Amino acid sequence: MNNPAELVVPRVQAAIATAFGEEFRQADPVVRPSQFADIQINAAMALAKKAGLPPRAAAAKIVEALDLDGICTGVEISGPGFINLSFDGTWIEELLNAESAQAASVTTAVTPAATPQRVVVDYSSPNVAKEMHVGHLRTTVVGDSLVKVLEALGDTVIRQNHIGDWGTPFGMLIEHWLEIGEDSPEAALLVDDPSAFYQAARAKFDASATDADGFATRARLRVVALQGGDPETFAVWQRLVAQSKRYFNAIYSMLGISLTDDHIAGESSYDEHLAQLCQELEERGLARISDGALCTFPEGFSGRDGQPLPLIIRKSDGGYGYGTTDLATIRYRVRELEANRVLYVVGAPQNVHLRMVMATARDAGWLPDTVEAVHVQIGNVLGEDGKILKSRSGAPVKLMALLEEAVDRARAVIDASRPELSDEERAVTARQVGIGAVKYADLSTGHDTEYVFDFDRMLALSGNTGPYVQYAAARIRSILRKAGVLEQFIDGGSLDGGALDGGALDAQAQAGNPEAGPATAIAVIEPAERALALHLLEFDTTLNKVRDSLEPHRLCGYLFELAQLFTSFYDQCPVLKAEESVRDSRLALCALVLRRLSGGLELLGIETPENM
Repeated sequence: MNNPAELVVPRVQAAIATAFGEEFRQADPVVRPSQFADIQINAAMALAKKAGLPPRAAAAKIVEALDLDGICTGVEISGPGFINLSFDGTWIEELLNAESAQAASVTTAVTPAATPQRVVVDYSSPNVAKEMHVGHLRTTVVGDSLVKVLEALGDTVIRQNHIGDWGTPFGMLIEHWLEIGEDSPEAALLVDDPSAFYQAARAKFDASATDADGFATRARLRVVALQGGDPETFAVWQRLVAQSKRYFNAIYSMLGISLTDDHIAGESSYDEHLAQLCQELEERGLARISDGALCTFPEGFSGRDGQPLPLIIRKSDGGYGYGTTDLATIRYRVRELEANRVLYVVGAPQNVHLRMVMATARDAGWLPDTVEAVHVQIGNVLGEDGKILKSRSGAPVKLMALLEEAVDRARAVIDASRPELSDEERAVTARQVGIGAVKYADLSTGHDTEYVFDFDRMLALSGNTGPYVQYAAARIRSILRKAGVLEQFIDGGSLDGGALDGGALDAQAQAGNPEAGPATAIAVIEPAERALALHLLEFDTTLNKVRDSLEPHRLCGYLFELAQLFTSFYDQCPVLKAEESVRDSRLALCALVLRRLSGGLELLGIETPENM
């Protein structure tokens, strides 16, 4: 952890303890940005009240006890008692060069969290035999980014794709499958157009609702057969799930999502445990019959009429619903997966349901206080009319069609702007930019807020967009390529393997590489270099904030600001035309920015194009 603002905190706390007593050692120094220095310490105001001193006098006592030799060149009290600290440039250089050496070992190279956890992340969760729509985009993209950040910080992460693969609709789907035949063109719709397959089955069901011997009756009997373990019915169900997995994986591949079939833990996984679960809740006095259904009534939840709100555990017809399955899920994740933290990356409308499930699980002792359960609420994706995004026909927008359009739009721009690239290069870049633009637009917005889906804004090369950040990285690659060091130190050693750090350069020089020079230290002289350096040193801190708050948009904000600061640096500080020693330092700084941009985008699940 090389963030100078965090490194001075223990020294400020020690000064506070010296000035006001050991009992104040853990007081919050209240570190904030300052327009007059690098950081500002605002603790004096709160301490002054406890010590019975004017704020400036309290600040003076802290400053008198501060030991910042070699760390700060300026310590100044301003205003009512703010303490402004200006870091020593040499110290910043030392921290930055240590960061550069560390970042060269792997793409992200972050300091592991002090207390790694075992985290279960429930995300994506599509339904078998149904099209993934734009609503699934956010749960999938946000969940995958959180998984990547947590893993980078040393947490053990268990992915759980809680697909909808059980229940009443499957009687209808299985009966339809048997009627049309496995080899029919209609059966292929499960992979190519799941919604069409589902709607065809639904149309048959609705049309025969009053026919005693019709499709609807046979479908209902299929549900009974499925739940009873009938071999033929179960075999068809398995084929339906397998076909849907092919469709899910096509979406995940297009999006670059890390979910695989091994991460699937659908509703069917818990079916055999549901009866025992209901029995246990009854025996503990937590569930009772209400209007024929078995329900729990966790404290603190009431309906519009003010009456206690029920969580249905077993329906009046003896069937089980989402409440039962979700309780079995949370119990399994704590008992069997031994989770310290359980994250549900699920749509915001499910908040009350999930809170009731968590409350019931805590009442039953299945979710102890030592385990944190969090609903990472996902807001809606809106159209330009401010309503939930839908197609012109009024149906939910198909996710695959939306992703393909993003790539097509990006390809049109790239074809026009970079005709000298090969067809293959333009195709790869279009996919990276198009998919990256969609994912970044989603991730750069607070996950619990709504946002308007706008291709023009997403694909813009200005503003807080994926293409803007990707372009900054591509621009740096171009600079390093022109300097003749890209292949040698970035592509040759790979971005993951590292380059342009002292160790890598020394190793290549010792190996007899005539083009390898001595180790290059980064010098921080100009204001633009200093601003860029200080922001680079905040990378670990930003990732830990994402881990704690479960907000990937913080990482997007960091990368956007890094791209902006790099642009300012490049405009103000010549790189390729600078004298040799300055040129080498700035090339090393450029390489570190590239590694941080690429590593940060990787944690968002976004690729970094070589050319744009």
